[in-house]
Amino acid sequence: MSVQPAQMTDSHRRFLQILMSRGILESSEAQKLHKHCCETHKVSYAADKLEDFIKIINNQLQPLFMQIRRGVSEEDGKQHYALVNLAETEITRMASDYAENELELFRKTMDLIVTSENGFASSTDILNLADQLQTKKMKKKEVEQVLHHLVQDSWLSEKRGEYTLSTRCIIEMEQYIRTMYEDTVKVCNICHNITIQ
Repeated sequence: MSVQPAQMTDSHRRFLQILMSRGILESSEAQKLHKHCCETHKVSYAADKLEDFIKIINNQLQPLFMQIRRGVSEEDGKQHYALVNLAETEITRMASDYAENELELFRKTMDLIVTSENGFASSTDILNLADQLQTKKMKKKEVEQVLHHLVQDSWLSEKRGEYTLSTRCIIEMEQYIRTMYEDTVKVCNICHNITIQ
């Protein structure tokens, strides 16, 4: 006799909708959201059952080649949750939000970051990429605007004119990064996650 998997409820759907709208949640935010969703929809809540709660959502997302994944921020070591499209082979997740030349700029920026010694690329180096775009050249001001949007959308993080891949980007694009940069990407010996910084 097989055990029937737990069914997704409105509390699960609300959690998923909010995660989708935010893109990424820090673990403590996910815990609060879990509690809020359960209380709002009057379903059983246990503080230590977030992983089980997410597993129920993931079971429903599996046929859609999507999954809620957990990752660790390289900045502060905190855990985060993000919804990941598992069917991707390219940077298609971003395709609807960015123009072709903006995606090319992002790919070239990712090249600079991943292949650098410290996991950062200077704004000057990224601005200089504007002339190297194959799709459509960009003015420096346009590059600055795209960088601003990439930071705003949590694909990049910026500190004092230096850019790196954000936690959301690393979680969502881990497989792409492992494939594209298999010879250069660093992997943590303890958790086996990729490390950029």
